Amino acid sequence: MSAPEPAEVAVTPEARPDAIDAEHLSKRFGAVEALTDVSLHVARGEVLGLIGDNGAGKSTLIKIITGYHQPDSGTIRIDGDEVRLRSVSHARSLGIETVYQDLALIPELSVYHNMFLKREKLRLPLPFLNNGLMRRQARAYLADMGVQVPSVDTDVGRLSGGQRQAIAIARAVYSQARVLLLDEPLAAMGAREGALILDLIRNLKERGEVSMILIAHNYAQVLEVCDRVNLLRHGRIFLDKRTSETSLDELTEVMVEEYRRQRRAT
Repeated sequence: MSAPEPAEVAVTPEARPDAIDAEHLSKRFGAVEALTDVSLHVARGEVLGLIGDNGAGKSTLIKIITGYHQPDSGTIRIDGDEVRLRSVSHARSLGIETVYQDLALIPELSVYHNMFLKREKLRLPLPFLNNGLMRRQARAYLADMGVQVPSVDTDVGRLSGGQRQAIAIARAVYSQARVLLLDEPLAAMGAREGALILDLIRNLKERGEVSMILIAHNYAQVLEVCDRVNLLRHGRIFLDKRTSETSLDELTEVMVEEYRRQRRAT
């Protein structure tokens, strides 16, 4: 009588490692302690809102996650594997992409050229640009994400702020990003353009293919599209809650109370 075959164990979403898991990160610049024992994690397909006042340490934390800075202590795991991010290019090779406020787009180039900036498709073996292929792929990528532009041949400088932001996000996603950091993507945008970016974030969230960290000052927008929110204060994570378990009033009160505390201390 043959032995029974072992039963297959289903891997539930809860059992999978986080897309990114940073533990006990600390960073000093001379006498300034920018981060102190910061732990942050983002599950696969999750959107984390990162909020905090100017000088709270958000930029330092993001630069560590993107490989620009090295932490003085702490560990970072990508999909459960501990890594030491040696550089920005190393972080990108692991699927960590960042869309900064300046977008890193070239206004004088077309949409499709910007989509493949520094990742151009070539007509090998000759080093000529394969413009036809880049046009077709850019058109397909943007249509797949629901991003509307007049034409992929249009110069980026002629597009609206929301459209430019959407192109920068689409470029990062289609460069095989697994973790996408969005640095104030809604800053200085009107309601219509902001809605375009929020819809794009929702679309990516529904797909579940990329995890996102959204840095923002607008708490209402964070509550609208994020699964969780972390509040960074004086280089420490002060609050970590699911957005369904907090409110605009609570987040505002937490920030206002800090201002009150500072005023009492002066």
